[in-house]
Amino acid sequence: MFQVFTDLAANIPDELVASARLGIIPIHCSVDGKLLDVARDGFDGPAFYAAMRAGAKTSTSMPAPAVFLDAFRPVLERGEDIVYLGLSSGISGTIGLARSISAELKEEFPDRTVAVIDTKAASLGEGLPVLFAAKCRDEGVGFEETVRRTQDKCDHMYQIFTVEDLEYLRRGGRLHSAVAVVGNMLNVKPILFGDEDGHIVLRHMNVGRRRSLETLAEKYRQFCVDKSDNVGLAHCDSPADAQRVIDKLRTAGCTGEILSVCYEPVTGSHVGPGTVALFFYGDHR
Repeated sequence: MFQVFTDLAANIPDELVASARLGIIPIHCSVDGKLLDVARDGFDGPAFYAAMRAGAKTSTSMPAPAVFLDAFRPVLERGEDIVYLGLSSGISGTIGLARSISAELKEEFPDRTVAVIDTKAASLGEGLPVLFAAKCRDEGVGFEETVRRTQDKCDHMYQIFTVEDLEYLRRGGRLHSAVAVVGNMLNVKPILFGDEDGHIVLRHMNVGRRRSLETLAEKYRQFCVDKSDNVGLAHCDSPADAQRVIDKLRTAGCTGEILSVCYEPVTGSHVGPGTVALFFYGDHR
C-alpha cells in the first residue's frame, strides 16, 4: 500500500483531494506581506486576482523541511510507501527539498520508499498526473508500476498558456522589459510553453486576446494523442475566456473530461490575472 502526495501548486480542487485521498504539502504565498493560509481558509481566487489587478504585491516561498517530515513520517511509520509528485524543478526548488527529505527518511525507514517525481509542470499540468497516480493506486496497481506509468504521463504532458498582461512575466524575469512594454502597447499576447526541463519558454506572439485563445485549441488539435483523455484548464479569474477555450476544445474533438479550475496562488501570482492555461497529454512535452 502507498500514499500519494503533491503540493498546493497542483491546483487540485478540494473535493478531488478528498476523494482521491491525497496528501498536500503547502507552498506559501503572501499578499502585501500577509501570508495566505489556504489549508485553513481556502482560496478566494477572484479576490486574490482582484487584489493583484489593484496593485497588490505577491510573493511565494518554499515549505520548511519540517513540513515534509511531519507529513511523510506518519505514513512511513504505518508501513506504507509514498509517491510524491512536485512542482517543476524548472521554476521551484521544492522538488529538490523533497528529494533531500526522501534521502533522510530512507536512513530512518530503510524498508520503505519515498519516490519523488519531478512533474516539470505546474497547476493541472502537475495535478492531472497526481490524479492518475491515485487512480492507479485505487485500482490495485503496484507501487513501482504506478511510478513508471505516472512518470510516463509527466513526460507527455503538454502545457501551453497565454497571459493578459505581460508585466507579470517581466517582473518574474520571463520576458525582457522592452518586449513587455511594447507588447502591452500593441495588444500583443504571448503563447508560452512548459519545455522538457520544466522551464517556461516563449514560443511566439499573437495579436489580440481572441487569437491567443484560439491558439490554445489549435495546439490541442495538433498535438493531443487521445482526445478521449482528461484535459486540464486553469484561469486566473477569467472564467468567460476559459469557457471559450472549452467550447473550442469540444469543436476540436475533445470528448474527455475537462477539469476547469481557477489558478492556485503559487504559480498564478507569477503569470498574473487573466492568464488561461491548457494542459493535455500530447505526443511530446
